[in-house]
This record gives sequence, structure tokens and C-alpha cells, in this order.
Amino acid sequence: MIDVRKNIRIAVETGKVYIGSKHTIRAIMHREAKLVIVAKNCPENIKNDIFRYAKIANIPVYEFNGSSLELGSVCGRPHVIAALAIIDPGASDIMKVVGGNSDKTR
Repeated sequence: MIDVRKNIRIAVETGKVYIGSKHTIRAIMHREAKLVIVAKNCPENIKNDIFRYAKIANIPVYEFNGSSLELGSVCGRPHVIAALAIIDPGASDIMKVVGGNSDKTR
């Protein structure tokens, strides 16, 4: 089982990641995202939009088992992050969460 928090951090540091729900939705609509991560407490309307657009674009979504404040901390940011899009995972193994080792994927 992979350490999701560690791999998110590695992806942010070594890959290409769009942070924020607006950027994430845009990345989904342009089919740039390889994986989308949403915080457990992401506002329901935003979460629904992300899941709907990701399903249409066939992009996996991982629901982070923590708050948006915790997700911000994992990313090394001093603010909340409701959602992020992994464009390039860099040196991380974050794409392995799609393989069924995740808390919740749709």
C-alpha cells in the first residue's frame, strides 16, 4: 500500500500539479489531468462538478481522507486546498492509488 500523503507531496515537488477547484475543473475539461484529488470536506457542489466532468473525461478521482486544510499542508501550502489535478506525477507513485489501493475512487 502506498503512502498517499508522501506521494502527493512528491508529485507537487517534482511533477506538474494544478491546485484549486477552478484550475482542476479546467484541467479535467481540457483532458490534461491524469488524476484528480479532492479533499473529504470539499464543498458538495464543487465535488459533484468534479466527479461529473471527470466521469465524462474518463479521469480517475481520489477522495483524500482528510480535510482541505490537511491537503494544503500535505502540498506544502499554508492554505486550504479543496481539489488538485495531477498533470504529471513526476517521481511520485501517486498514480498507483487508481489501482484500487485508495480509500475511495470513482
